[in-house]
Amino acid sequence: MGGRQLRITKRTNIAIRLMMYCAAHRDRLVTKAEIAECCNISENHLAQVINQLSQLNYLRTQRGRNGGMTLARDANDIYIGQVFRHIEGGLPIAECFADADNTCPLVKACRLKVALADAAQAFYASLDEITLEALVCDNTELMQILQPVQCSR
Repeated sequence: MGGRQLRITKRTNIAIRLMMYCAAHRDRLVTKAEIAECCNISENHLAQVINQLSQLNYLRTQRGRNGGMTLARDANDIYIGQVFRHIEGGLPIAECFADADNTCPLVKACRLKVALADAAQAFYASLDEITLEALVCDNTELMQILQPVQCSR
């Protein structure tokens, strides 16, 4: 079991990378194309996440020739646990969480659902302590990776 790990959805992974990029370049508007190249994300997936993050008021977007995006709030006011909750939703770890699709005959007596719900809450609670600023602040190596010059291949 050594290689197993908790997985988050691709959408959440993209959202965090995108916001880290914006936090690294908070002095300007950044473009979808530069984020796609630097963060190794398809522009199609990126567009969907940008739309969702702007609706959730994490990003401010500006259309047009000189358009782009920036964080809609200070990186110190963006908590990673909150972002995960907004993007991931209820984190349905097991079949029994999806009541409509549940075919498990044990559901009425099984205590695993409660244990998994508690574990998911603990997971989110640990992320609630972390701000976007904490991910980028004084992270010299990350800032070098996120420089547009470094991104062009």
